[in-house]
Amino acid sequence: MKLYSINAGYFKLDGGAMFGVVPKSIWNKLNPADENNMCSWALRCLLIEDEGKLILVDTGMGDKQDVKFFSHYYMFGDDSLDSSLAKHGFTKDDITDVVFTHLHFDHCGGAIVRNGDQLVSAFKNANFWCNQRHWLWATQPNAREKASFLKENILPMEASGKLQFVPVPAENWQNLDGKQLLLNIPSGITSNISYRIVNGHTDAMMLPQLIYKGHTIVYMADLLPSTAHIPLPYVMGYDMFPLTTLQEKTSFLQEAVGNNYILFFEHDPVNECCTLQQTEKGIRVKETFRLGEL
Repeated sequence: MKLYSINAGYFKLDGGAMFGVVPKSIWNKLNPADENNMCSWALRCLLIEDEGKLILVDTGMGDKQDVKFFSHYYMFGDDSLDSSLAKHGFTKDDITDVVFTHLHFDHCGGAIVRNGDQLVSAFKNANFWCNQRHWLWATQPNAREKASFLKENILPMEASGKLQFVPVPAENWQNLDGKQLLLNIPSGITSNISYRIVNGHTDAMMLPQLIYKGHTIVYMADLLPSTAHIPLPYVMGYDMFPLTTLQEKTSFLQEAVGNNYILFFEHDPVNECCTLQQTEKGIRVKETFRLGEL
């Protein structure tokens, strides 16, 4: 197995929304806001080369939205999905499978591109992987979350004929209470990837977990968007069920520190990975490093 960190770009997002009930006087020291209260965040994907497959976890937000959209979610910098893949000798056509942690626009928007008047897959040789429960949640969105589930990002996946659902036994959904976090669901792609299912940020978000060079690595998606979100009260205003997130964070962090897991961050603008340690203030960062340093 080989792993590659793929940066699909950087974008700006409201700092208050990203840190929820935490006062700006505190969070601004962790990720300083600009004059519009916007903080910088990464769109960091994970590329997995394993068992003859080339698997991309999440795709960033893409560039097909209009000017008004990008005035709210301002993209900046020179990194893109294409350029980052090219640094490792790959193109989108090499991708065999795209796994979505969830279908919010900043995680799946890069999967669909405009071709004239049509919306088509950016990965002509790849299957798309979601789970059926989250797909239904995203395609029948509640009013609060509707702005994050954009039809032009989601429905063309189904139309492509390449949409696959991770097989999750029905009884497992009944056990999701923030305590039983690891369901060890096979990825359906290779034998070396499994998923954790969490529900605080959005219903049935999948966190890929794998063993790499003797380490357990968990792709954190929006359970822990950055190292700044490790303290328990740091829960995003975007989360649908913040108390569930709190339970899930508590359970996961205790497991992760006890087993020396490596956390891989999708949105942290500086830190790709970290390990954890127990301190007098709770579980905190032990070491930060880049994936390529393992």
